[in-house]
Amino acid sequence: MTHRILILGGTTEARQLAGKLAVRASVTLSLAGRTESPVAQGVPVRTGGFGGADGLAAYLEETSTDLLIDATHPYAARISANAAQAARAAGVPILALRRPGWEPIEGDRWTDVDSVTEAVQALGPAPRRVFLALGRQEVAAFEAAPQHHYLIRSVDPVEPKLAVPDADYLLARGPFREADERALLERHSIDGVVSKNSGGAATYGKIAAARALGVEVIMVRRPMLPEVPSAETVEALAAIVNQFGADHFVEPDAERGV
Repeated sequence: MTHRILILGGTTEARQLAGKLAVRASVTLSLAGRTESPVAQGVPVRTGGFGGADGLAAYLEETSTDLLIDATHPYAARISANAAQAARAAGVPILALRRPGWEPIEGDRWTDVDSVTEAVQALGPAPRRVFLALGRQEVAAFEAAPQHHYLIRSVDPVEPKLAVPDADYLLARGPFREADERALLERHSIDGVVSKNSGGAATYGKIAAARALGVEVIMVRRPMLPEVPSAETVEALAAIVNQFGADHFVEPDAERGV
């Protein structure tokens, strides 16, 4: 019997997890479609939304999905909430991959805020040179503070560009090394970085670089996410799936003759 796993992805860890589980189960990776040119995923991919929790629940039932895994970005709060609700409605087990957030250490100059709107306010009234490392969906909020110079980095182009007089745009996809991030901050004379607390190593370089240069980081706190069984790493979550799946959705090696 081939067991079906749906992974809600969009993160590097989701792609890695899909690869690990695909050797034992039928894995589909769901992407929201916000990135125009996503990295090749290695398993069948479904792109686009489901139509909320009800639509996702219907999809789980129609496809006879045996397990739902939420491996979305830590800030995809609505998707995570819909996933938990859909899993309950469809009677499908759910697990989550929850990457731990960064913690400030000695030398960090963090100003914690609860939203991007608060981050705009935290920059203050005086003109600054600000690096926005948020992704293109959130940067429009900074039109409310046009006095600053902005360096905006995103995977896909920001369209339309911000209605501010002074902004530079950089297209790049991580991971980003600390040395390169430090050179970037120095080259653009950045005195403030706005970041989400994404966690992980791929984008930590800017945080370390800001620390080394004494640059303030305005850090947007993570949203509240639903409480579901979870793990912090790909390896740990794969182990949970394999352990639980011996009786439920992943065939053990012994039964497969491996």
